[in-house]
Amino acid sequence: MDRFALCRALAEAGVPAALYEIADCPGDHRAADRYFLAGRAGDWTVGVHERGTREVFEHFADEDTACRWLYDRLLAPEPAPGPEAPAGPGPGPEELQRRADEDLETALAEQRRRADEQAAREFRENPAGGDGSG
Repeated sequence: MDRFALCRALAEAGVPAALYEIADCPGDHRAADRYFLAGRAGDWTVGVHERGTREVFEHFADEDTACRWLYDRLLAPEPAPGPEAPAGPGPGPEELQRRADEDLETALAEQRRRADEQAAREFRENPAGGDGSG
């Protein structure tokens, strides 16, 4: 595929010309943000033109691969919808603080439990509690 075939394929697929800028192809390049394909034999780049700055995403050695990359990017299916946002507002600051306090208490209780277990284990291993000379 060359850039002219890419232009035709994108038009046939209904991709608005404002979404891309392809060297030597007609189109509406006034959109602030758009994909671009530029280059010449042996050095093809694709990327995005955003807020007056071009960011190159990929470099290609041949026009066909660059065109296919851009075609795939512009015709990629929409991502699957994520989980629905919970209905209504989230918890207020008091609820968030209560949950944080509960989490802290749980963590401190776990720490105390582990310290008690360690102390009991050490006592069983050395009941004299001294230097082992007992």
